[in-house]
Amino acid sequence: MTTVGVLAFGDSITNGGGELQWGVALQSWALWTARGLGLPYSGYATDGARITDVLEHQIPLWERVSRGARYDLGCLYVGVNDVRTPGFDPAAFARGYDIALQKIAARCERLLVLTAPADLGRPRADTTAVNEAIARVAGGRNALVLDLRDFGARNQVMTDHVHPTAFGQIAIAERALGLLARHGMPTLVRPSAMVVYEITRWKRLRGDLTYLYRHAKVTARSAALRVGRSSR
Repeated sequence: MTTVGVLAFGDSITNGGGELQWGVALQSWALWTARGLGLPYSGYATDGARITDVLEHQIPLWERVSRGARYDLGCLYVGVNDVRTPGFDPAAFARGYDIALQKIAARCERLLVLTAPADLGRPRADTTAVNEAIARVAGGRNALVLDLRDFGARNQVMTDHVHPTAFGQIAIAERALGLLARHGMPTLVRPSAMVVYEITRWKRLRGDLTYLYRHAKVTARSAALRVGRSSR
């Protein structure tokens, strides 16, 4: 059966969308990956999604509309919202993650999953357990694992320390393409070669001031949350 490109599930990071960065639109890393491979893209990610949303909404929708199609690559990036939810249960997450990968793998030639950054959110979330679950389940399903634990450069992540910027999405895609190329899926064009932008002194200053202002708000809110928790 003919394969029809790249399939992706996940949360807002994979859904994409948001502010321009130096005039570059914020698009999903998975969409950039598909463009880099020269393949069509089918995205089912939704903002705020957790693994239960992937299982209960995204995959059923895909199964209804895809008409049994097969894909060159299936992508799953979820866990960022799960681990930041009070009462996060790593075992339950792993069970759901395994079911999702099993369903995706049944109709994809390759699987690609992503871990969560170590520096995630404010207050910072401990991503150790979710990343261990992702790696363990992915190993059992022969999925490629893109390690994003060190992801978090200032121009690649927004001040919430969760969502990638436009250039952050491109950076994730180029990491994904590098991993895929090492496993037999050659890159046709780098996403960074597909964007055109100009950084002037004024634009840089305005961007730096905006970042500092928003970062100060996030830091203050995080400090207030920590104080509130310690006083309980």
